[in-house]
Amino acid sequence: MQRANLYHDKRAQWGAYLVFFGILAVIPLFMDDPFTMNQYARYGVFGILALSVSLVWGYGGILSLGQGIAFGMAAYGMGATMQMQYQDPVNDPIPSFMLTNELETLPVVWEPFWHTHYGLLLAIGIPVLFFIIFGILMFQARLAGAFVAIMTLAMLGAWYSMAYDMQPYTAGFNGISPPSAFVAFGVEVDPYSNLIYWVSLGVLCGLTLAIKALLQTKFGTIIQAIRDDPERARFLGYNVAYYQTVLFALGGLVAALAGIVWVMISQYVSPTELDIFFSITIVIWAAVGGRMSLFGAVFGAIFIQAAESYVGDEFQATWFIILGVVFIVVVRFLPKGFAGLFETAVGIIPFWTKGSSRTSTNAPSAGE
Repeated sequence: MQRANLYHDKRAQWGAYLVFFGILAVIPLFMDDPFTMNQYARYGVFGILALSVSLVWGYGGILSLGQGIAFGMAAYGMGATMQMQYQDPVNDPIPSFMLTNELETLPVVWEPFWHTHYGLLLAIGIPVLFFIIFGILMFQARLAGAFVAIMTLAMLGAWYSMAYDMQPYTAGFNGISPPSAFVAFGVEVDPYSNLIYWVSLGVLCGLTLAIKALLQTKFGTIIQAIRDDPERARFLGYNVAYYQTVLFALGGLVAALAGIVWVMISQYVSPTELDIFFSITIVIWAAVGGRMSLFGAVFGAIFIQAAESYVGDEFQATWFIILGVVFIVVVRFLPKGFAGLFETAVGIIPFWTKGSSRTSTNAPSAGE
């Protein structure tokens, strides 16, 4: 029998996740405030975005500042889908913002969005395909570290400019505002209902558990080995560029799903979803919560955004200074974020295992 840290026990981790999401799932049963449900649903989307950063950066070592690319592309796809659900194919086939910009016919790129299932498929598939192509270009060239961060940030800026400038197709700065809620399988998803909260939480829970399971497979072990020493991984015969591209695309898939849920909640999409500052903020959420912990990243996103919602208005412009100070302090003194503090606290609990080799608190187990 050896003393170990309960924090690294896989059964305890799964149990903690199930309890955490179970508690969150029953919140609407004790609340009857539509605005609060909408706000909590937004927190779920922020958690999904932080999850994508944790997967790509924390476990893969890829510092991507462009998760907003997939988020924004999917958001526009979902916005177009919801807009075309409202339009009448015969009497009102063209959105009003296109008529304002002197378009007389519906653009060809908008035609697939007449069909909800095609629209959803494009909203997910196009960002993932773009991340695959972009990932191949970067990782085949063996870009890493700051170079990947610069490339993703530059590409994000390019997509922001396109969304802003192509006003006849994207409504420019004004954005797309679908007049009605999203309808799926005959059910209207009211953005101020308990249903939208459960949709957001369900996507967050499903992705978190799926990623956790993935990280405990051979694939998860390999990407963490690549993160720690890519040259040694190449020497052992692993195609590093392939694994990095797959991981990058998975991160894009997670961010794209967040974009779809976001538009269901807000009924609005604009170039702000592709804003550079927003993507950097996502990285801050993951870093503060703990980028090498799925739970930590999700907690960091929810904690920071909740603090901004309830405290940010009081401090107004100084809130960003406070956020910057928190980020600096965490990076300097808490390299594992809040998850590191939790790991230390849980380590105090007496816990013994048979033949456990995980007695160190310096190496997190997969999918924490």
